[in-house]
Amino acid sequence: MVRQAIGGGLSTPYPTVWAILNLVFPRVPLYDSFMLFSDVINPGGSLKKFLSKLAVSALFLAFELSAQVQSARPAFEEFDVATIKSTAPDWKAGRFIRMEGAEFVARNHTLKTLVAAAYNLTPRIIAGGPGWIDSDHYDILAKPPGELRPNLAEQMSMLRKLLSDRFQLKFHREPKELPVYALTIAKNGPKLKELPASPDPPPALLITLAPTGASIPGRNASMGDLASVLQRAALDRPVLDRTGLSARYDFDLQWTPNESQFGGIAPGENAQSTHPDLFVAIQQQLGLRLEATRGAVQMLVIETVERPSEN
Repeated sequence: MVRQAIGGGLSTPYPTVWAILNLVFPRVPLYDSFMLFSDVINPGGSLKKFLSKLAVSALFLAFELSAQVQSARPAFEEFDVATIKSTAPDWKAGRFIRMEGAEFVARNHTLKTLVAAAYNLTPRIIAGGPGWIDSDHYDILAKPPGELRPNLAEQMSMLRKLLSDRFQLKFHREPKELPVYALTIAKNGPKLKELPASPDPPPALLITLAPTGASIPGRNASMGDLASVLQRAALDRPVLDRTGLSARYDFDLQWTPNESQFGGIAPGENAQSTHPDLFVAIQQQLGLRLEATRGAVQMLVIETVERPSEN
């Protein structure tokens, strides 16, 4: 019956069937449409039954088409175009990495802090390399591939490729026992808003620095995310998540940083802040603790690196 319908122009019991198929699936070839719905085009069946089966089939095909669209997401293996320049001497707007529209932007970063961000480390466990990796500051403007916005993991993957290609970065790892902070649950339990599981990727967890102090507006964040951003950006030691909490949470953390945090660029004692220090704030506001201890970490030891190649 199907082949006759395709080759011989056999009419269906419902004259509007092809109009319906064309409206619901305008990009599905006629042959595929007919084959998909051949089991419901039955002259002996009722219109109600036919439309019910048509709706179910439409739903399944919609899921299939949606999966095909999602699979078209770029690999985000490297930036399409990237410009690296020395930070202007009069730059006063701090240090950050973020997406601005469709552009990846890193401002006022040394090579060491770029490596720390790319590999989710505190700069204190990066060793080796010439002196300029701590003193030369760079701005990076880069265009990711495609039109979709890369998430934080994808941004860092492309940054790692850029460090390898443009700075000729090569390194190895060495295990070592060092002073660390352990993130644990305080005596009276956590003060966090647990969220239901969501298929949507969580937003990047960022720290905001201002004259009024430092803050982390956590949204759909894990305790691993919190430990990572504290060790990567704020503290001078690795932070190990030992809370045992596996869900995602909403929270707000505000504190007054001291001179040992943020590589010394925070306002410190001159901050116009009424918030407590980080160790008190994290306990009062989140019901967590940062405990100074020792632990095994993987040092990143730079073998070779060069100043960035020409744009």
